[in-house]
Amino acid sequence: MPPSELHALTEKIVAFRDARDWKQFHNPKDLAAGLAIEAAELQEIFLWRSKEELQDTVSKKRIQLSEELADVAWFTLLLAHELDIDLNEAIADKLAKNAAKYPVEKSKGSHAKYDEL
Repeated sequence: MPPSELHALTEKIVAFRDARDWKQFHNPKDLAAGLAIEAAELQEIFLWRSKEELQDTVSKKRIQLSEELADVAWFTLLLAHELDIDLNEAIADKLAKNAAKYPVEKSKGSHAKYDEL
């Protein structure tokens, strides 16, 4: 089976990291912290923006949004790599679990949590 695009991307990130001898800093605790920090930086772009300001923010900060999303993905892929978690499999499994928790006939158009449907 050929490697997935996600796997190939992870290997590029690992090669980048390893060429710089950064693996020593990439334990699960610190990668999880890095992921949370990058997610917060993404969230900060939207902080205090009104609903009306959001479209303008997205338009004006598109490059910054792209870079922050890339950072979130980067840390996610490295953390999954270090924990030996196949993200393709994990996402497929989670999608199946969510489909069972949120059947279309009960959840369509609703923001209610599964235990409130």
